[in-house]
Amino acid sequence: MDKWFYIDWQAIFIPSISIFELIIRGSLVYLALFSVLRLLPSRQIGTLGITDVLVVVLFAEAAQNAMASHYTSITEGGILVGTVIFWSYFLNWLGYKLPKFQRFLNPPPLLLVKNGQMIYRHLEKALITEDELMSKLRQQGVEFLAEVKLAYMEADGGISIITTETKTPSLAKQKGD
Repeated sequence: MDKWFYIDWQAIFIPSISIFELIIRGSLVYLALFSVLRLLPSRQIGTLGITDVLVVVLFAEAAQNAMASHYTSITEGGILVGTVIFWSYFLNWLGYKLPKFQRFLNPPPLLLVKNGQMIYRHLEKALITEDELMSKLRQQGVEFLAEVKLAYMEADGGISIITTETKTPSLAKQKGD
């Protein structure tokens, strides 16, 4: 009955391994996983699929012991969370300050359609089928491929489209002519 009310405050708050080791482990695992995810093809098309969720869950499980050995204190967990947040913020800050580094953080847009013609090698690189691309075009109000001047797959997996339809001049310009 005594164990029900006993609290080992030392085990809760005092790290069982070096704080410096926790920071190094967290940094190495974060940077390794970031690199792997950055180099994998971004076949997301603006949505989070089941395979994407599975990759995240499995990475988290695999990285858990590598990051912290077998930590038990709240302090160790807080240090690891702080390390991951630091690297996330630092890499975003670095990308903001150094435009060349931003290209490493976020891939440049990938041209999928030019003047109504699909660029098949880019579709293959992004692992997008013709049907998937046409579905995304229809969702944005484009009925025919010939209407598309340019279509890009953006870094977030979304598709941006520039159509060939001409813009009508504003009323102010018509009155001035």
